[in-house]
Amino acid sequence: MSVLEEKIRFSFSEFFRDCYSFDNGLPIFKIFVEGSWQESSSGETIEIDSPIDDSLIARVQKATAGDMDRAVKVAYSSKRKIRDIPAIDRIDILNRARHLLEEHRQDFVNSLVYEAGKTVKSALGEVRATENRIKMTMEEARRIFGEYLPGDWSEDTMAKFALVIHEPVGVVACISPFNYPLFSVVAKVIPALVSGNAAVVKPSSDDPIAALLFSRVLQEAGLPGGVLNVVTGSGREIGDVLVSHKLVNLITLTGSTETGEHIASVAGMKRMHLELGGKGVAIVAPDADLPLAAKKVLEGSLKYSGQRCDAISRVLIEESVYDDFVSHVLDEFDHWKLGDPRDEKSEIGPLINAEAAKRVQKLVEDAVAKGAELLKGGKHRACYFEPTVLGTVPLEAEIAWEETFGPVVSLIKVSSIDQAIEVSNRSRYGLDSCVFTNNIYTAWRVAKALEEGTISINDAPAHGVGFFPFGGNKDSGMGREGVGYSIDEMTRIKTIQFNLAAGGLGKARQVPKM
Repeated sequence: MSVLEEKIRFSFSEFFRDCYSFDNGLPIFKIFVEGSWQESSSGETIEIDSPIDDSLIARVQKATAGDMDRAVKVAYSSKRKIRDIPAIDRIDILNRARHLLEEHRQDFVNSLVYEAGKTVKSALGEVRATENRIKMTMEEARRIFGEYLPGDWSEDTMAKFALVIHEPVGVVACISPFNYPLFSVVAKVIPALVSGNAAVVKPSSDDPIAALLFSRVLQEAGLPGGVLNVVTGSGREIGDVLVSHKLVNLITLTGSTETGEHIASVAGMKRMHLELGGKGVAIVAPDADLPLAAKKVLEGSLKYSGQRCDAISRVLIEESVYDDFVSHVLDEFDHWKLGDPRDEKSEIGPLINAEAAKRVQKLVEDAVAKGAELLKGGKHRACYFEPTVLGTVPLEAEIAWEETFGPVVSLIKVSSIDQAIEVSNRSRYGLDSCVFTNNIYTAWRVAKALEEGTISINDAPAHGVGFFPFGGNKDSGMGREGVGYSIDEMTRIKTIQFNLAAGGLGKARQVPKM
């Protein structure tokens, strides 16, 4: 291992000491409810294994349905606390949280490396993106200003005007995925808080520690107790309690399509923002810059081992340039090194668990059995799956349609751009895709034709800090997330009308009607 590994330890500074207790040297993390760190009412815990080597690194509370019910009721009773804080003071709290996050950046990097298996580079990138997202809070806050509507543009409101204001929805249920255990939580919690909502967070059971650490940051920054509550446990036991609770007003989820469909079936009459699965396509046109396209396709397919909803999950290449493109992909491929994520030379670390690796293995084997060429990789050990390139993948293969969520580049030959568009739109997903071409007219035609939430031109899909809005169509979800745009999901519009005629004010028609 490199010298850098010596800096990466699953341990935390004294600042986080209230978050956990010790049992034979193993940290036992608590839940965060009503501004204090507590144990589950059952006394049971969940083991957190590191995908690096399957070792037990921590335990977290296995909260009960009663614990979750209490957390929601606490959030409901605390929502006036955050709403009554002047917006400028809310901003100050979040700015203090950003500075604390920066101060304890290494603790978060350590957590992401060990519990999520991220490489040091990837973990550091996620923490910095989180810091930047908080920094953009003022941009989010501007979406709460509302507007003035004069009534004299319509005859029936001549002597009236209206104020259209944005109000917090109340209690926001935030359900985060394993692949961005810090950023996804913050991208939901920050707009919820800045717009005056209380929140209850259910982090992924695979890697919930980063969310708990961030709760400590907000606690120290001055967030009133009860406004934010973070509850860990089995999704089956506490997830339905959260999403079906009568006191929850909005559900914001990043997760699988299957999870989103289940939540929609039990949530009842609630607002929902669902960012779900994807089957991102890269279309390579004959006039594309092939070296650039190959580099970006590998980046989009292999970054964080392909465990991203916006990953490039299949590549559609026009047959006239197929062989040249494959050659460029193979030339670039060796830069992507699989290894221990603590090693600074590793570009790809493990998948989140061994079951995920086995699932990817089945998809690869199915593709090869149906005629795909195994050009690179194709094997797994424990949680590690080799970066893999599959050539001439047939459309009959499952990997051509199902989310891969693994480091696999699936190359599919098509006869034309029209066929590429047809194959792309045949998918049940519609989250992110991209096209590589040097023809602006081809780029525009493809971008307009694809049934996706976001189209990237000459680049791999990437959400970054969320400056641009993102979200899916079809089975990829509903609603949009992003700086400013998340506020639209977290607030509701109220219209307040004033009748000026009652005070002898307002305008009257001066031109006779025709």
